[in-house]
Amino acid sequence: MGCGMSKSTQAASYAPAPSPSPTTLGNMHANLLPKPVYESSSVPTTTKSLTPATLDGYGENAFWGASAEKYLVKQGLTTDTLRDPMWVKDMALADKIAAAVLEWAVDHGANTFCHWFQPMCATSRHGQTGQVQLGMFSFDKDNKASWDLKGKDLLRGETDGSSFPNGGLRATHTAGGYLTIDPTSQIWLRGDSIFIPACFVAYTGKALDEKIPLLRAEQAMSREGTRLFKALGHSIDGLLTNIGLEQELFFIPSDAYYKRPDLQMCGRTVLGRSPALGQEGSTHYMAPINTTKSVFPCMQEIQQECYKVGIPLKTRHREVAPNQYEFAPMFGHVVGQIDQNLVAMQLAAEIAPKHGLRALFHEKPFQGVNGSGKHNNWSLSTKCGAQLLNPEEITKRMGDFKVFPIVMAALISGVDKYGDLMRMAIASPGNDFRLGAMEAPPAVISMYLGEDMTKYLTKFMNGEVMEYIPSTTDIDLGVSYCPKVTAPAEDRNRTSPFPYGGHRFEFRAVGSSQNVSMVNTEIADRVEAGESGVAVAQSLLKKHMKSVFNGDGYDPGWPVKARKDGLWVVESGVDAIKMFTDAKNTELFSSLQILTPEEVTARQECMLAHYILTVETEVLCMIDMIKQHIIPSCKKAGVDDSACTTAMSEMESALKAVHAASTADGATMCRTLRLEKMRTVRAGIDELEGIIPAEMWTLGTYKELMFIDENSD
Repeated sequence: MGCGMSKSTQAASYAPAPSPSPTTLGNMHANLLPKPVYESSSVPTTTKSLTPATLDGYGENAFWGASAEKYLVKQGLTTDTLRDPMWVKDMALADKIAAAVLEWAVDHGANTFCHWFQPMCATSRHGQTGQVQLGMFSFDKDNKASWDLKGKDLLRGETDGSSFPNGGLRATHTAGGYLTIDPTSQIWLRGDSIFIPACFVAYTGKALDEKIPLLRAEQAMSREGTRLFKALGHSIDGLLTNIGLEQELFFIPSDAYYKRPDLQMCGRTVLGRSPALGQEGSTHYMAPINTTKSVFPCMQEIQQECYKVGIPLKTRHREVAPNQYEFAPMFGHVVGQIDQNLVAMQLAAEIAPKHGLRALFHEKPFQGVNGSGKHNNWSLSTKCGAQLLNPEEITKRMGDFKVFPIVMAALISGVDKYGDLMRMAIASPGNDFRLGAMEAPPAVISMYLGEDMTKYLTKFMNGEVMEYIPSTTDIDLGVSYCPKVTAPAEDRNRTSPFPYGGHRFEFRAVGSSQNVSMVNTEIADRVEAGESGVAVAQSLLKKHMKSVFNGDGYDPGWPVKARKDGLWVVESGVDAIKMFTDAKNTELFSSLQILTPEEVTARQECMLAHYILTVETEVLCMIDMIKQHIIPSCKKAGVDDSACTTAMSEMESALKAVHAASTADGATMCRTLRLEKMRTVRAGIDELEGIIPAEMWTLGTYKELMFIDENSD
């Protein structure tokens, strides 16, 4: 486990007396084991040679820690130099680090470098990043080449920003885009290139990427958190956000993928009849990964490549839907974890075709089965490692049990006040098909704490100030030699959008650290004005405890009750995006120096335009598939295709109306087109697929796409 996720202690005692003696227990185990059978009385004398597992090479392609140390030492530096991001302010120091990076890169076969940045709304592009690769060498007057990478090359770059989404932050004739290194994230290497994590900013100083707001938010959270702790009488060096991202995805066979224009263009199927068997029975969920099929070696290679660049992608398993899988890393700092997640996704996308597969990251590539999420396990810690969401640890480290309930009060207040921003953070176009669909939490923003902590905070709110000591329960399996299971105070509530689960919260999108900065500020303001931290926390709980819901988020009556209680219930992702520029949200980002009002408006414009483009692509793809595949198949089978012609005409007219509308209105129209008209058209075509003979159907079917184990040797 990484920082932020402390291991819960597992009881290892045997069942209560009478316990068997060691001798009896040993005999009992021996009796349970099958007896080896050998012919005659001979015993095998030869053994097969074994190849031991190894951790050699882990992290060697990341310029950090042990892999960077010997190169830094040659420059008179240590790994601590690299860990302090302020080295970028000293050009002499930057030159030395650049020299170390260059030698490391050349030793590992690289001759090229690039600044690796994350443009806004980049989910449709390969790798979700941008880069311009440059050679790390120069030529003298005699045309002789020599290696060349200076500090200035490492620190900054320049590129053309004209074709990246900007939401009106710059005009076509003001296309300057500037890159600067993010020293809090590791430089990494793959093939002949090194990749320098970077920020992307316009000539005007406005952020054009996803990273700058994250870094600003992390800085604001640390600043205001430090101020809060100081007001409570505790001195800390700052706070960190730690996350762990559970990455779900589908692997599908390449040959079937090439028979699906919608998967190629849109990442999801806009047509397709469900097979006789889907995920019923959960037969795929956590079943053994078939070692004789292509997915297993593909996942192994993805993990190995991740290990080389220092990504601890420890977990792999099957998920619920056929062909659905999951990778998960260890916990780590939010900035590096997001960068590493993007690298892991790109590696999966590039490695899968080598194994005759394609990796799909769309939230809902197939109708009728679960889609994919990216569960964001989230926690806060001090820079010295004290976990704020671990009541035992933060109390011990601070010597003050009141810190934990005050932190929890701040979080509860933040979820209640800024739940609309949390909903906006997960308003990706693909989530239209997931939220509330019994596979992801509903579009109600609430938090789950479990009955134990809820009762404690309620007592605290009402004046009973005491230490929170989570209760645990030993579960006896009724088998004398099996260890007991120690159940924590809270169960796992997968129907909540923000459940507490063992010293962390879980949220389904990145960037949620932005939502706690302002409430830290509020508590600090009031304490500095003379109120006690306990009194402020109690008042916040009385006002915002309504956001805690420990029940079943899938209950049809919950959204109705939540709306009555004044919680954020935002069913439409488009509506959530429109809330981005509400006055309270603009004030939040502006006052904490995360985004200017102009930058907030620009991001909203980009998100809405991205939604429109996504739906437009899906509609045009559906029309093409009807023209090129469905109608010819109908004619060949002698089936009436008149409904198809009508559907195409109606969708084309709907798109014309979208193009004539404003961005905000066009996005709303697109959501209706997508979730109503396209669904109706799909239902009719899926019925046609059921009656047209298979040999006359030219598109890859769900049966061919979703069952690799059954469809391959």
